[in-house]
Amino acid sequence: MSWQAYVDDHLMCEIEGNNLTSAAIIGLDGSVWAQSEAFPQYKPEEIDAIVKDFEEPGYLAPTGLFLGGTKYMVIQGEPGAVIRGKKGSGGVTVKKTGLALIIGIYDEPMTPGQCNMIVERLGDYLLEQGF
Repeated sequence: MSWQAYVDDHLMCEIEGNNLTSAAIIGLDGSVWAQSEAFPQYKPEEIDAIVKDFEEPGYLAPTGLFLGGTKYMVIQGEPGAVIRGKKGSGGVTVKKTGLALIIGIYDEPMTPGQCNMIVERLGDYLLEQGF
């Protein structure tokens, strides 16, 4: 399966009638493996900061998580595994695998839990596959 198919079929899938706004699989080096059409144009330093938070949990807490220039308030996550961010009625979930970041961005009516489930399920699967 291509990386784009993972984004299209597994991240942008429908869950209880809702879909993510956008999603991507990005290598830990900042390279795009695959992304949805609406995924924001991000800066390399934004990805570097996310990777650093996985290495040093809490790194993003004082400044927030930035993606495509949008600032998300960092909320509870799983240190070294998942970062969750909130902005207004939407947010972002980032799951780290051995080689990549699985990123899902959502807005209402999707709930944070639905976004977490979609992103983390694919991330766990890819970890099991050695990615």
